[in-house]
Amino acid sequence: MQLQQFLLLTILLFLSVSFHSTVSLIPSDASALLAFKYKADLDNKLAFSANTSSRFCKWKGIQCSEKKVIRIVIESFSLRGTFPANTLSMLDQLRVLSLQNNSLTGPIPDLSALINLKVLFLDHNLFTGSILASIFTLHRLKTLDLSYNNLTGSIPVAINGLNRLYYLRLDSNRINGSIPPLNQSTLHVFNISHNALSGPIPVTKTLSRFNMASFSDNKGLCGEIVHKECRPIQPFFSPSTAASTKITPPPSKTPAELGQNEELRRGSPVNRKENKSHKRSLLIIGVSTACLVLVCSVTLLALASKKHRNSKKLGETKKSAFDPSVSGNAEAVLRIEEDNNELEEKVKRVQEGMQQVMGKSGSLVFCAGEVQVYTLEQLMRASAELLGRGTMGTTYKAVLDNRLIVCVKRLDGGRLAGTSQEEFDQHMESVGGLRHPNLVPFRAYFQARQERLLVYDYQPNGSLFSLIHGSKSSRAKPLHWTSCLKIAEDVAQGLSYIHQAWRLVHGSLKSSNVLLGSDFEACITDYCLSVLSVPSDDDNPDSVAYQAPEIRKLNHNNHNHHRQASAKADVYSFGVLLLELLTGKHPSEHPYLMPDDMIHWVKSTREDHDGSSIGEDSKLEMLLEVAMACRVSSPEQRPTMWQVLKMIQEIKEAVVMEDSHEMDLLTGPPKS
Repeated sequence: MQLQQFLLLTILLFLSVSFHSTVSLIPSDASALLAFKYKADLDNKLAFSANTSSRFCKWKGIQCSEKKVIRIVIESFSLRGTFPANTLSMLDQLRVLSLQNNSLTGPIPDLSALINLKVLFLDHNLFTGSILASIFTLHRLKTLDLSYNNLTGSIPVAINGLNRLYYLRLDSNRINGSIPPLNQSTLHVFNISHNALSGPIPVTKTLSRFNMASFSDNKGLCGEIVHKECRPIQPFFSPSTAASTKITPPPSKTPAELGQNEELRRGSPVNRKENKSHKRSLLIIGVSTACLVLVCSVTLLALASKKHRNSKKLGETKKSAFDPSVSGNAEAVLRIEEDNNELEEKVKRVQEGMQQVMGKSGSLVFCAGEVQVYTLEQLMRASAELLGRGTMGTTYKAVLDNRLIVCVKRLDGGRLAGTSQEEFDQHMESVGGLRHPNLVPFRAYFQARQERLLVYDYQPNGSLFSLIHGSKSSRAKPLHWTSCLKIAEDVAQGLSYIHQAWRLVHGSLKSSNVLLGSDFEACITDYCLSVLSVPSDDDNPDSVAYQAPEIRKLNHNNHNHHRQASAKADVYSFGVLLLELLTGKHPSEHPYLMPDDMIHWVKSTREDHDGSSIGEDSKLEMLLEVAMACRVSSPEQRPTMWQVLKMIQEIKEAVVMEDSHEMDLLTGPPKS
């Protein structure tokens, strides 16, 4: 019996040692990730496994440096669970954490141990509870997005401790209480709309930079920014005042008082004199009081009038100002942080690079007819935000001291290496004369040696590419055919103007070069630049798919010459763009089919999403015929852009007539 017990204890001890040895073999960061998965991933969407824990740095969404996790981006995985405490918070080298667009529930755990965290995206989940003040002890934090959850409670005053904060979104929750007096000069993206906040908005230099959109749908908020008085001015004689100053009748006299001698009742001459003096005193006091009231009234009216003028002026300024709550680009922030650099250092480096321009000989040249509303020095001092990189250069959003927002394109010196200063000046002078509702206005340019900048109006609603293809957090689907028709007409109008009025060409038409204006009109940008550049070895299949066959062939054979763009090549690109609009498919996914097969393919791409009615099929076919006419291989057989515009306008007229006819059928014949 004792031998059996000894053997049993030996086996248990062996198993225990083996188990602990196995556990100890799993790296601590992998253990933290597995513990998170156990509670957060109830449907087993994440391919995290103890069997592959030695390769945890290669798990999807995980990035390491020296075998320590520095970046977690687990977005749109439909995670259905909770965010457990003491899991991801154990990753002491973590810089970026993004769990956006999942279905995580419960409270947000204590993350104060993540002392190196710079970016935190927990938006578009189902988190509940209050915002823990411990988040605001993360002094390296620059980006915080908790929007679109079910968070309650107030915003902790400790938020002012985040002195590097650049991006803050708490919108679309149920947060109540007042707004802390934010004072971070670094804050550029800010949105607390759609909550239950109340009280006056603190008048700080930081909060004054943002307009109504950042505070909207908080019915209890008041202050100058939201154009709502916090304490309405009481009238001089309010009901409460009248009640408090009501004259009470004198007390009734006693019989003894009534029995006084007749002389006293009639009043002696001395008393009558005193009464007259008393009346004069009362009259003087009354007149003085009236004058005082009049002076106060005039003063208050003057102040109110001045305040109204200032509010009106402020309102006009804010209308033209950028709405930071719309511009907050989570993907751009993650992309910037991907290189493990400070966002402030990134922006500073951009500005320092542009500051070098000022040391070179050159000046900011405004296009013909443009008023010089800022100088080169002001442009260089502007706060810069990276919008994107393209084949021609890098684009920034610049916010000037006077709150004017412009778009600055820094051209790639290598692409324009063969263009002399005289050629560049002459060409930009021609391009600067283009003015059309469907072209993004080109305002000014600068060049000095190999440094070249272009200044455009800033367009607040993003690109057509984003509208068609969506983002990581939103699944794209084809646009409604009426939207396709409207956008196609806008782009055709702009291209036709370039071709017809100025005999110029775009040379690089694609959905990312079509921006959406303030009224969501389609506006073409980056026009007429490709003729100055040498062809690039762009291996992006979508960029190549926009190019006409003759351009592709020419670029392949002549790498050292300027691209020979043509109007017919623009027409081809327009056909690709129109097909992209109709199907929601990237250009590299467009097949080359016979007309009947192409119609069937286009219909199938739309039916995969929400289907199309029989009435819409004919309208889609008309637009598809235009796209196919533009995409023919031979440039001679393609229509001109003016002819394309006329075809689209005829489709539009036919649709209007058809809709009018259907309305007549529904309402019946007119009554006699």
